Amino acid sequence: MATDVKRLAALIATEISARPEQAAAAIGLLDEGATVPFVARYRKEVTGGLDDTQLRTLSERLGYLRELDARRDSILQSIREQGKLTDDLEARIAGAVTKAELEDIYLPYKPKRRTKAEIARERGLGPLAEAILADRRLVPAELAQSYLSEDVADVKAALEGARDIVAEQFSENADLVGRLRNYMKEKAFLRARVVDGKQEEGAKFSDYFDHVERWANVPSHRALAMLRGRNEDVLSLEIEVDADDTSTVKPAVRMVADAYQVGRDLPGDKWLLEVAGWTWRIKLSLHLSLDLMGDLRERAGEEAIQVFARNLKDLLLAAPAGSRPTMGLDPGIRTGVKVAVVDGTGKLVETTTVYPFPPRNDVRGTQAELAALVARHGVELIAIGNGTGSRETEKLVADMLAALPSPKPLKVIVSEAGASVYSASEAAAAEFPELDVSLRGAVSIGRRLQDPLAELVKIEPKSIGVGQYQHDVDQYRLARALDAVVEDAVNVVGVDLNTASASLLARVSGLGASLAEAIVAHRDANGPFARRQDLLGVTRLGQRTFEQCAGFLRIRDGSEPLDASAVHPEAYGVARKIVSACGRDVRALMGDSGALKALDPRVFVDERFGLPTVRDIITELEKPGRDPRPAFKTATFADGVDDIKDLKPGMMLEGTVTNVAAFGAFVDIGVHQDGLVHVSQLADRFVKDAHEVVKAGDIVKVRVVEVDVKRKRIGLTMRKDGGGGEARQQPPRDGGKPPPCGGSPRPGQGRDRNPPPSQGALGAALSEALKRK
Repeated sequence: MATDVKRLAALIATEISARPEQAAAAIGLLDEGATVPFVARYRKEVTGGLDDTQLRTLSERLGYLRELDARRDSILQSIREQGKLTDDLEARIAGAVTKAELEDIYLPYKPKRRTKAEIARERGLGPLAEAILADRRLVPAELAQSYLSEDVADVKAALEGARDIVAEQFSENADLVGRLRNYMKEKAFLRARVVDGKQEEGAKFSDYFDHVERWANVPSHRALAMLRGRNEDVLSLEIEVDADDTSTVKPAVRMVADAYQVGRDLPGDKWLLEVAGWTWRIKLSLHLSLDLMGDLRERAGEEAIQVFARNLKDLLLAAPAGSRPTMGLDPGIRTGVKVAVVDGTGKLVETTTVYPFPPRNDVRGTQAELAALVARHGVELIAIGNGTGSRETEKLVADMLAALPSPKPLKVIVSEAGASVYSASEAAAAEFPELDVSLRGAVSIGRRLQDPLAELVKIEPKSIGVGQYQHDVDQYRLARALDAVVEDAVNVVGVDLNTASASLLARVSGLGASLAEAIVAHRDANGPFARRQDLLGVTRLGQRTFEQCAGFLRIRDGSEPLDASAVHPEAYGVARKIVSACGRDVRALMGDSGALKALDPRVFVDERFGLPTVRDIITELEKPGRDPRPAFKTATFADGVDDIKDLKPGMMLEGTVTNVAAFGAFVDIGVHQDGLVHVSQLADRFVKDAHEVVKAGDIVKVRVVEVDVKRKRIGLTMRKDGGGGEARQQPPRDGGKPPPCGGSPRPGQGRDRNPPPSQGALGAALSEALKRK
């Protein structure tokens, strides 16, 4: 086992820019049940300071490599049982570094249905194939005369049987298949065409009705769009290689022939060259095209998952408005605006429904009721969901606030993505069993303004809606990646043990849903926890779990001051030595950066706790329980711009980034339809990935470039020069239309450094990007 860990550590270390001993230490901790947040925060000495990103990658790769090893063992066992395992073959299997390479080697030994080659061998044609391969000077047709029988009627049948045997040998040559796969990955193109008769039905995929680009350069969003088009029977997709090559023998066929030293002049060579071409067309190209299509789907899915994960992290770590009484409004026209008021701790204090819009039009009654709620509960924040009726509700609230004396509540438009999912969830039903489902959404909207993280953890991450083509990717991998993001976000911020919901506690390192519910039940039965140590009194929460979770849980105003910090209880002794060195009471010292900065951390290092931990403790004492999230601020939507019809090119607006993809950022500017800032419009410089410039939740200034009211598409720019200039496009390889704006250039094309797209090009980009909505 130790040898296995050492080998895996050596492989992974190079991928995460670490030393093998660091990777081995991390693997050991994870195998013992430690979580990534715990290892990243409290075991820096053990791992040499690996951060959470490195550890997440290590964990993923460790899983892959162990799956690979398990498959390797299974293959070895299968071949051994067949009596065909040689030392050379075993070495090749041991040296395979990917699942694809391993399967290529296994292919000749893989149990399969009766093949044409097996049938040919049964008919006695194996020696004919071997004879042709052995002596190319012999004429295959003459050789075949000797192999005619009751089962082999004529020369043609004999040569077809020999062809099947040779073709199987060609297609099961692992080295050849590997070279061909690499060749296709470098040279292949992906071609999309519309299925006849589907032009009108599949209009949303019109950008791909006749589209071709290099397979290696297809970006995630385009790949997933085309794959969706194929799944909906609108598009046909093909992998093309050597399509433009005019030579008599295509390069891929030549590679097959060269693997067996097939020349061009001898009779046997000419026959084998024909077999190589047949094998490529009928067997290898189809098999490898399926492989490449699968690789494309996996690659695109992985990129899409990464985009979703980044956006989710930004959203979860968005600035909280804080513990202030808040009114949540879930806008509705005919069904009314649902209202919920929560206090500074998020506790629901009152709900109602108002009807300011048709058919009731009770504007004055609504404003009076909202004003009364503000006065009655000291409301400081009003959170307005950004769905249908949002701007109308915002205007109503603005008019109401204008009539109120100062200080007035601050109104904020809040994303309501996932609120309806939460409203109908078991968690919401358990929390508010008597509350109408529609009103639960208003509670969620109010709370997510107070603390986005604490509220959004109650919603399945996939339902928060900050991904692209999220339903088209591997759902297990997506869920696993998003769960990791939520876990990291919760633990980097920390959780108040005495106020956190079970949903939030469940995401704390080492806990989970069952223990979280046990903690809440213990809290309800016995009152607030006075010390972290009291967690050991919770049913089924043992010392090992306590070690994993304690550092991420906070107790404000408890009997142990250090419990309010991120200092782990195991290191309280070191913390007290630091406090003692300052000659101060711990409560008086916490927050006094001047006294703490004067200390030499090396003085407090001991056998167990090294310099990284000591520095972390001092930093935590300087700002105990600090929140790493940014300061709270909001976007101000322009007055009179409430609908897409109000937009005009050239308008300068403020908005909130709601979603970021590699090709651009979507921005809510208050007109019920997000606008797209294409990657080429994000800055007056080359931007490869939109995440370099913006993240979900950012407040940005944008200029309107294009408005398509009919298709509800808005083009925006953040360039100081205003954008909208002509994009230079080189003629594409097949003479068709250029790729959508922001795409990778085809071979021979130059790449501008983010040329601003033309109106038409930006429209194409919008069309393409918004299909993922």
